[in-house]
Amino acid sequence: CPWMNNCVGAGNMKHFCLFLLYTWTCSAFSLLLLGWNYFFCETEECEFTPMLTQLVRVMTLLSTGAFLFTSSMIMNVSYGLMTGIGTIDRLKKKANATMHESDEEPVPLEDVFGIAGYHTWLFPCDPIFEDYDRVVGYSTPQRLLREQMRDDAGTVVGGGGGDNYSYAPSYVESTVGPRSEAPSYAQV
Repeated sequence: CPWMNNCVGAGNMKHFCLFLLYTWTCSAFSLLLLGWNYFFCETEECEFTPMLTQLVRVMTLLSTGAFLFTSSMIMNVSYGLMTGIGTIDRLKKKANATMHESDEEPVPLEDVFGIAGYHTWLFPCDPIFEDYDRVVGYSTPQRLLREQMRDDAGTVVGGGGGDNYSYAPSYVESTVGPRSEAPSYAQV
């Protein structure tokens, strides 16, 4: 996304959708408040000074721009989720006139928001995927080793968060080999 200066993919699609939803909601709320105070102000106590009138006009213009921009971005992301085609792929297919040859399927919402329950979908927490490798499209060596140890009923010596596990030395030597065989960084 050029507006965020970051890639939007399987790992952060939920956060991007929530960012758009939160921004859209805030701009709609600000338009509602500004419009209500500006157009429905009937008492003499709420007369605007010329400076405040200009400020309200500028804020209304900014809120309208944010509302329209985030609305178009939400429509773009929704179209991508419904068709399974990303923005860049869609633009390439339109340029080559091969849009009708698309065989992509819609992206299930569980692949965006996770399987932790509907009540977590609106909170900015990381999604939990049923099959992480299928959703993300790759697997890290640490994850593969952890899954192999779980399948083989290996023992986890220490623990922590993420991929910072310390495994039993006997298991690592049986799967990787003794430590003396591996060259150190100084030898390479």
